[in-house]
Amino acid sequence: MDRRRFLKSLIACPACTSAALAQEAGPHWKYEGEHGATKWGEMDSKFKACAIGGEQSPVDLTGAIHADLQRVAIHWKPETFDIANNGHTIQVTAQDGGSITSLKITYALKQFHFHTPSEHALGGKSTAMEAHFVHSSSEGRLAVVGVLMVAGKRHEGFAEIMRAAPKSEGEAKLKTALDPHSFLPQNRSFYRYEGSLTTPPCSETVEWSVFDSTIEVAEADVQAFRALYPMNARPLQATNRRFLLKGL
Repeated sequence: MDRRRFLKSLIACPACTSAALAQEAGPHWKYEGEHGATKWGEMDSKFKACAIGGEQSPVDLTGAIHADLQRVAIHWKPETFDIANNGHTIQVTAQDGGSITSLKITYALKQFHFHTPSEHALGGKSTAMEAHFVHSSSEGRLAVVGVLMVAGKRHEGFAEIMRAAPKSEGEAKLKTALDPHSFLPQNRSFYRYEGSLTTPPCSETVEWSVFDSTIEVAEADVQAFRALYPMNARPLQATNRRFLLKGL
């Protein structure tokens, strides 16, 4: 099967989307070493997009074209979320965490998780961390909202997540409801592009919206995350012929 036909088969495969939402699916992968990011495409036939895909994520957001873009309408809900240390990151899983609407399509919030350093970059520079809010439509399309994080003043929501997060692989639950809106920056200008999951199987089924502005979290909480995951960011991928847009 050639590259184009293979990638189309991934997009048309609902089971592949389900697997994409379950990071533990498939062989055990890492960010560095023998099973690191440069080897993902060789580890499993389901991971081939990681190696041959032309619309991979993350990317450097520099050089975006200014456009009249409709903002993502965010309708998240406070919830006593489940927290998991899944061996790759700290993941916050939603049962009824609300939704977003983008280009007239509604996507339900499934989970959000964190990377250090940030996976997306501006001018080649990463921030301390990045949060990814992963949503799925009824047709299996994915939409991810990215929020760049820097060390600064304490963020109560992130602090509570790090307090509850298991120190080894396992699950826990927040004791009080957390409002995901607290992770949104005040300035809502954003970048948008078509890309992929940043973890295997690297499915190219993702509409990305990444905010231009950062939020602050306590340095102590950044270090608490890095004590668990010193580095869990995929290297930057080529933009290729994609349109990278910036909206206000």
